[in-house]
Amino acid sequence: MSQPNINTKQRSFKHLNERERYQIEILLKDRKKPKEIASILGRHRRTIEREIDRGTVRLLNSNLTYSERYCADVGQRKHEEASSNKGAGLKIGCDHKLANHIEKRIIKDKYSPDAVIGEIQAKSLQFDTTICTKTLYSYIDKGIFANISNKDLPVKCDKKKRQYEKVRIAHNNLKGTSIEERPEHIKSREEYGHWEMDCVVGKRGGSGATLLVLTERSRRKEIIRKMPDKTQESVKKEIDKLERKYGKKFSKHFKTFTVDNGPEFLNSVELESSILDPQKKRFKLYYAHPYSSWERGSNENANKLIRRFIPKGTDIGKLKHKDIQRIEHWMNNYPRRIFGYRTANEMAA
Repeated sequence: MSQPNINTKQRSFKHLNERERYQIEILLKDRKKPKEIASILGRHRRTIEREIDRGTVRLLNSNLTYSERYCADVGQRKHEEASSNKGAGLKIGCDHKLANHIEKRIIKDKYSPDAVIGEIQAKSLQFDTTICTKTLYSYIDKGIFANISNKDLPVKCDKKKRQYEKVRIAHNNLKGTSIEERPEHIKSREEYGHWEMDCVVGKRGGSGATLLVLTERSRRKEIIRKMPDKTQESVKKEIDKLERKYGKKFSKHFKTFTVDNGPEFLNSVELESSILDPQKKRFKLYYAHPYSSWERGSNENANKLIRRFIPKGTDIGKLKHKDIQRIEHWMNNYPRRIFGYRTANEMAA
C-alpha cells in the first residue's frame, strides 16, 4: 500500500465516486481505521464512517456464522438509487394559501393559469412564494394539485401566432358595406365605440334561444343579450333597447359594428336606422369577408369565454336572465394579458 497522503485537502460538498469506494473496501481489508482512510482520500472522517455504514452487508460464512463487511458495489448501488430520487423541490412548497387561491380561481372562477398568475402580479397579492405561468402549467400536467387537472383548463395552445391570409371571395351582401371600406383608425383599436357583433346558438332542436354578443374592440367590453331566436327582428329589438337605454349618448358608445354575413345581420339599412329618429343612422355597419372569422377576432375570443359556462349543446332557453348577467359580469372583470392583466371594467374607468 502507498503511504498516507496527509497533504491532500479535504473536499466538501462532493459525493464519493465509485473508485473511492473500492479504495475504502481495500483499505478496510488492510485494517485501516476510518480516520486513516479519510486522511488518505482527503475526506472528512464522518463521510467515511457514513459510507461504511451504508455499504456494510451481513455475510454467511462457511461455518454458518455471520460477519459484517463493507462492499463497494453495495455502497455504489445505494448511492445511485438515492441520486435517482433527488431533484429540485416544488417551488410552491408548503404555501397552502397560494395553492388554495389557484384552485379557487381555476375551478370556481374558471380562470386560465395565465390569468391567475397575471392577476396576482397586477394586484400585488401577497403569498409566501411566487411562481410563473409556465411553472403552474407544469405543476398541473404533473398532477401536483389535488383538485386540478388539464380537464379544468381552457384549450391549451402552443403560443404560436396563427398566420391568416385574406380570403379573396366576393362580398355576397351587395347592399352592405364591406370591411375593406372600414377606416384604418377602427382597425388600430385606438378609439372607443367600435364593436364586433355575433350570435352564440344553443342546442339544436331546443328552444331556439340565442345569445347576441357585442364586443368593444379597444377595451373588450362585453354586452350579452338573450334572444328568443336567431333572426334580424330579434337582433334589432335588442339594439333598440340599447338605444333607448343610452338615449342621446348612444352614438358616442356605439359608433360602428363589424358583423359576419349571417341572415340575422344582412339588412344593414334596418339595423342602422335609429328607433328614436328614423331619419338618422345610429351607427355604421361593416361586413367581414365570408369564411374570415379572424376579422372579428375579439368577438370569436369572447364566444370561447362564454362557452366555458355554456358548452355546445346547452339549451340557452333554459338560462335565466341572472345567469346571462353573471357571465357578462365575469367577462368584464376577467384579467386580460393584453391590458397588463387589467379588466375591461378597469380599462373603461
